[in-house]
Amino acid sequence: MEEIIGAVLSGEADTRDFESLRLPESYRGVVIRKENTDMFEGMRTADKDPRKSLSVQDVPLPELGPGEALVAVMASSVNYNSVWSAIFEPLSTFGFLERYGRTSELAKRHDLPYHVIGSDLAGVVLRIGPGVNSWKPGDEVVAHCLSVEMESSDGHNDTMLDPEQRIWGFETNFGGLAEIALVKSNQLMPKPGHLSWEEAAAPGLVNSTAYRQLVSRNGADMKQGDNVLIWGASGGLGSYATQFALAGGANPICVVSSDQKADICRSMGAEAIIDRNAEGYKFWKDEQTQDPKEWKRFGKRIRELTGGEDIDIVFEHPGRETFGASVFVTRKGGTITTCASTSGYMHEYDNRYLWMSLKRIIGSHFANYREAWEANRLIAKGKIHPTLSKVYSLEETGQAAYDVHRNLHQGKVGVLCLAPEEGLGVRDEEMRAQHLDAINRFRTPTH
Repeated sequence: MEEIIGAVLSGEADTRDFESLRLPESYRGVVIRKENTDMFEGMRTADKDPRKSLSVQDVPLPELGPGEALVAVMASSVNYNSVWSAIFEPLSTFGFLERYGRTSELAKRHDLPYHVIGSDLAGVVLRIGPGVNSWKPGDEVVAHCLSVEMESSDGHNDTMLDPEQRIWGFETNFGGLAEIALVKSNQLMPKPGHLSWEEAAAPGLVNSTAYRQLVSRNGADMKQGDNVLIWGASGGLGSYATQFALAGGANPICVVSSDQKADICRSMGAEAIIDRNAEGYKFWKDEQTQDPKEWKRFGKRIRELTGGEDIDIVFEHPGRETFGASVFVTRKGGTITTCASTSGYMHEYDNRYLWMSLKRIIGSHFANYREAWEANRLIAKGKIHPTLSKVYSLEETGQAAYDVHRNLHQGKVGVLCLAPEEGLGVRDEEMRAQHLDAINRFRTPTH
């Protein structure tokens, strides 16, 4: 492994150098174990502790198949699906691996008693399998997390509709929170040259998800002038939605839960901000009963911030806690795009406000390769910036996942895998200097 790290850090190794490197028989990865799937049984979701289920272990290097690549992972990041994996909710991911393993002889590799998790990476290609022509060893890359087989016609207009669509590192094995990862070659994209390894690894899943949900025609198809309500606007997903809204000429109405998070939104350029804790919004009277009066109070506050206009697009991801309010405040003919449901999957809303006002609810899940490529291109051009707030070591991934689970973080949290320290991997110092304040926006001492 030291030879691999040395070749990457040299900045001078070429394709032949990487091809000549000996690959290790095993590598370190962050894993959950099948034998532990019941360890949190009977506990409330909020009380489940990822630090108890996640561990760093040596695992065998997987076999490389056609159309695949092995990547030396310099850095990765923690997404909410890492939390779900670690607390075995809403389902144990071992069920995903078992089902995948039944689809082909090659897929059997993924059905193991351990699951190497993680759906982001920045690193260097080590090996490519048969049929890979667009990438070669030594290429510096990031990976998006869409894994598809593309043998059905269903996915050829939109690969997210492929019946064998999976999220790499969540519904497949050999994910990015590790020293080496196995990906399909059509997951790879060029690493933005002005970013360090940990900065480049941070946007992946959330940036692409926000792009599809808000910008793409498969999502809300946002246009200039749209009023966009963004829940959790300084968080992992919301911070990218806020940037896309501002970059696209829309008007983000940012919902946050503290002064600190409001300040982050202001630093991105947002002006309309609602601190839901400070203003005391309680959309549920109890666990079974919502409070329409609070929806109306919330809608009135939005109109104060928009000059009397209602919301064109709601960027929804909290789910159960906020969904009733989201449907209510959307304008007639407006759109609610939804993913994730971090506060609960069983949404409830008053259908009169949907059906009689001709509103639309659009389900949005990650992004296809084209959408992920476009989202990464905007990062590479310095139009959208990483929202990295803190970086952990591979051994500290459990703590990182705990912080995300408890919402103790801002933006995204990164994980160093093979990179020995932060700040490495920058290839375009001139461009970096132009955007340094924005790159570090989430990392300033006050945040």
